Amino acid sequence: MNNLNFFSDYLIATLRLTIPLGFAALGGLYSERSGVLNIALEGMLLTGAFTSAAATFYTSNPWLGILATLLAGALIGLLHAILCITLRIDQLVSGLAINLVAAGLTSFLGRLVFSGSSTQQLPGIPAIIIPGLANIPVLGSLLFQQDILVYLLIFLVFLTTYILYQTSFGLTLRAVGESPKAADTAGISVENVRYIAVIISGCLASLGGAYLTLVQVRFFAEGMSAGKGFIAIAALIFGRWHPIYSALACMLFGATEALQLRIQALGANIPYQFLVMLPYAIALLALVGLAGKSTPPKALGTPYLKENSQ
Repeated sequence: MNNLNFFSDYLIATLRLTIPLGFAALGGLYSERSGVLNIALEGMLLTGAFTSAAATFYTSNPWLGILATLLAGALIGLLHAILCITLRIDQLVSGLAINLVAAGLTSFLGRLVFSGSSTQQLPGIPAIIIPGLANIPVLGSLLFQQDILVYLLIFLVFLTTYILYQTSFGLTLRAVGESPKAADTAGISVENVRYIAVIISGCLASLGGAYLTLVQVRFFAEGMSAGKGFIAIAALIFGRWHPIYSALACMLFGATEALQLRIQALGANIPYQFLVMLPYAIALLALVGLAGKSTPPKALGTPYLKENSQ
């Protein structure tokens, strides 16, 4: 029974650690499928975490926190889109700038808003317990006692797969990411499609930050995204820019992080620094193993100049 409980707790921890990665990776997928490189996922996660915490702190309503998070994510996505698409600033530089500004600004505002109360427990999003099914050993607590954001992510992964491969918008999005010149010739507004994709990206990635503050820990701490945005980028590459494969890659990295936490809790005679770096090492090894095998959208990172098609 102890082994079963340990395994069940491990699976639940894996799922909880996967959710923020999954939202960030799904957000990155929309942006990068349109041809806009988005390494600002880390900043979007952190912005979402702070915004959801601050809004919930003032209103005591986590749903208003989620709404504020979506708005903040859309604004960050819009900023990235303006810099990359309209001003044609290097997409890598834009992403790095957003990450740095988000880290500094959320740290500063966090001290102002919470003024030493950052460890105060916030009202969180409760779990939805499905009667009967929730009592199933292992699977009950894993699948039928989760909050709405978990079910939302699962739904969005399959919805995105359908949109990407079965709808005209998905075809348009992929066309813009693969060959913007051909898409423009066909009458598609490359700029509009990319704007929409990057704004969606900001909204989804920020939801991952909201999950951190409203479900995982229920308070805001400086730098609490802790590199999850970069791991999400690795998962996106590892999953070859496919929604389901990227979600599975996020689960792999989540399982690795859950494992290192469990090993530390067991008091194994292993330097904790090695355990902490384990998820990042796995991400690096995954990328090395995919060198030359994972093909990104052909126009990824390349600004489109409309006059070039004339």
